[in-house]
Amino acid sequence: MIEKFRNIFAIPELRQRIIFTLTLLVVVRIGAHIPVPGINTEALGAAIQNFQNTLFGLYDLFAGGAFQKATIFALGIMPYISASIIIQLMGVVVPYFQRLQKEGEEGRKKITQLTRYGTVLISSLQAYSIAIFLENLESNVGGFQMMVVPEPGFGFRLLTMITLVTGTVFIMWLGEQITERGIGNGISLIIMIGIVASVPNIIVSEISLIQEEVRGPLTEVVLLGIMFVIVAFVVLITQGTRKIPVQYAKRIVGRKVYGGQSTHIPLRVNTAGVMPIIFAQSIMFLPNTIAMFFQGSEFMQGVMLVFSPQHWFYWTVFGLTIIFFTYFYTAIAFNPQEVAENMKKHGGFIPGVRPGKKTSEFIDNILSRVTLPGSIFLAFIAVFPFILMNTMDVGYDLASFFGGTSLLIIVGVALDTLQQVESHLLMRHYDGFLKKGRIRGRRRG
Repeated sequence: MIEKFRNIFAIPELRQRIIFTLTLLVVVRIGAHIPVPGINTEALGAAIQNFQNTLFGLYDLFAGGAFQKATIFALGIMPYISASIIIQLMGVVVPYFQRLQKEGEEGRKKITQLTRYGTVLISSLQAYSIAIFLENLESNVGGFQMMVVPEPGFGFRLLTMITLVTGTVFIMWLGEQITERGIGNGISLIIMIGIVASVPNIIVSEISLIQEEVRGPLTEVVLLGIMFVIVAFVVLITQGTRKIPVQYAKRIVGRKVYGGQSTHIPLRVNTAGVMPIIFAQSIMFLPNTIAMFFQGSEFMQGVMLVFSPQHWFYWTVFGLTIIFFTYFYTAIAFNPQEVAENMKKHGGFIPGVRPGKKTSEFIDNILSRVTLPGSIFLAFIAVFPFILMNTMDVGYDLASFFGGTSLLIIVGVALDTLQQVESHLLMRHYDGFLKKGRIRGRRRG
């Protein structure tokens, strides 16, 4: 393995891409520690502790901790992700976006441009909302009530909007630069590095617990074993595919013979990726987020109790919501009818199945069956951190690495990046990470 990593830096182009990627990721982390002007960071740190199980906590996860510190990168890359999801959903129902998706390179450029405009619009609205939210936020610091924004007003709101929107656009640009000139998907790497940034604090916290004899070394070994097993299963499900054989008929055009080869359609067990958990978490955090603004209401306080991670009702609804969104997002990401039409157009067919509508129904039937175990596994991975917290007395920060959004993002991005590194190695006639030739990556097939 040491030899494999040595080969990575032996290729000048790959070495430059890796160094370029790491440099831009360092810039992202530096920006995550520069606060917005006009903020009392001490008062903000005390006030933000109440928002862990709300939408603000989820937002802070994707911002790499920058949201709770109100830094210049507080919005993170979430506005870009939101705009991308909206454009993708509109591509299903709006004819104009459907045409753009079929126009090839020019259509992709137009979609990218619209996504950027959408990012600026969404980040502007969110930045203004955050400015208003911060102005009305206060906390108890050392027995004194202190406002998070000492001098609220139009000037603070305008400055906050300009700072946060500029920060989001800059992160978006950094992500695109990493994708184009670095290694891996830039946007995904920025999200992952924000999640991984909390690892050193978790390690220090666990060492302190061992030193204070709160938790024994054997318990830590058991936790590491559980993490290894969970990660192995996540990799297995992430890479798992159901292959549908496809045969292309021979066609003679002039003196050339086209087709005649056999291939397959790879249906992934987890086609939806991490999106179902993100959607489900957003919905589950919504009641607590609303209740936060109605502190005096007994009904809303009861709702907060039911929708807290310590209640069984939360786990049940959370798991069922993930299963629903897995099917929902899979239906958006993979269109069996379009696949069947393209196969028929190019002379392809599934052995024993008639082309056209029958092929579409056959693929849809298999996709539904394959998605069921994938959705159940996603639901289990999502609720496992909460199970761990209640059975082994593990803190939230550590438990989040045993499942849920954090683990799926880290594993998915790591596999994708390793695959790109291995592609560079194989192109330069170096051995890959595996003796059999290459990692079974997402783009294979």
